[in-house]
Amino acid sequence: MAKCDICSKDMSFGLKVSHSNRRSNRAWKPNVKKVRVIVGGTHKSVNVCTRCLRSNKVTRTV
Repeated sequence: MAKCDICSKDMSFGLKVSHSNRRSNRAWKPNVKKVRVIVGGTHKSVNVCTRCLRSNKVTRTV
């Protein structure tokens, strides 16, 4: 699973709880996109979560 290169957001784990209160393991995966951004004046392809894209933490190439 991909990890955000900007904020290091990764999978988190927890429990899925049914209506009858039975528990099983599950994972929450981040919404990560591979986008081309400008890093140090060069165009680079990096994995960025949508939260970082929305908050303008990276500058996308045109």
